[in-house]
Amino acid sequence: MDLKDIKAIIDLMRKNNLSEFELERQEFKIKLKRAASGQPATEESGYYPVAPAASAPIPLPAPAAAAAAAPPAAAAGPPGLEIESPMIGTFYRAPSPESQPYVEVGSEVTPETIVCLIEAMKVMNEIKAEVKGSVTHILAENAKPVEFGQPLFRIRPA
Repeated sequence: MDLKDIKAIIDLMRKNNLSEFELERQEFKIKLKRAASGQPATEESGYYPVAPAASAPIPLPAPAAAAAAAPPAAAAGPPGLEIESPMIGTFYRAPSPESQPYVEVGSEVTPETIVCLIEAMKVMNEIKAEVKGSVTHILAENAKPVEFGQPLFRIRPA
């Protein structure tokens, strides 16, 4: 099962208003569970990404919670393309705490430019810009959780 399959399952859960999904195949097991409405998806609440073999739940945002999680800059800002999070995880602007961020406001990006990392299920995933332009806004906070589809950067197309 790859990331595309997991995204498809998450979309189906949203469309069909399912609160829990579990799949087990040979040595692979995944369990997805939405946080209760109004309950933040935090490590303290027991909802956080886990390794695929574990059986702890992975949070899915409730529709109202997803809107509340987006920073205000994402809701009201100048037009432009947005780079959205392809997964639930922890957003990192740099490859390590001692390193410089991948991009800053004003940085020129190409479709192959790595703009950040998202840690999900104990795996660091490089996120590429997938567009050509310049960074106008950084919408996510470093080392904080992000939701699937949450805007991370705003790009002015070139």
